[in-house]
Amino acid sequence: MQPADLLIRSASAPNFVQRLVLWGGLGAGALALSSLAAFAQGHALMINVSPSLPYWAIWVTRGAPVHRGDIILFDPPTSPLLVKHFGAKPKPFGKRVSGVPGDIIAEQNRIYFVNGEAVAKAKLESRLGEPLALGPTGRVPKGCYFVTSEHKDGFDSR
Repeated sequence: MQPADLLIRSASAPNFVQRLVLWGGLGAGALALSSLAAFAQGHALMINVSPSLPYWAIWVTRGAPVHRGDIILFDPPTSPLLVKHFGAKPKPFGKRVSGVPGDIIAEQNRIYFVNGEAVAKAKLESRLGEPLALGPTGRVPKGCYFVTSEHKDGFDSR
């Protein structure tokens, strides 16, 4: 009798099948976890608690091309107004892309236009009564975006 024959004969058939299924399941689980870890490096589900976006959850894909109308998450540039309202290290902002590189941003009577189309109106003052300066106008530079939100108090490019 060969040693391998002894091993197979010593295990009952149902017990052998159970072990085979268990090891196969463990292998499939390990493969799924490693695939999920790789997937998570480029994707995230963000929960929105801000009233400035109409959605409570946002699916984010890092490094994906950005198009007009997309919602993006970004770290806002530091300013005294930002620090006053959101602290020194605010959470990422989620905003809708209204202008992409090359678009022309114009402002008239606090209404912002992207390539001639009205996209947002800037308020005169913040919720706390602080005067608000107007945002940038001109051609959107490469690597930059003009972002807006549907909420009247949205802290965005306006």
